[in-house]
Amino acid sequence: MKRTLRGSLAKVKKGSGFLKRMSSKAGQRVIKARRAKGRYRISV
Repeated sequence: MKRTLRGSLAKVKKGSGFLKRMSSKAGQRVIKARRAKGRYRISV
């Protein structure tokens, strides 16, 4: 049986991790919006 998820965590973090988000103004807006919404996970 095949696994459901086949993504690499390293690749995911490189593209959409917390540090990557915070490095740009647009990314900071994403984090802010997710915090305001009360997300359990803010980023990967």
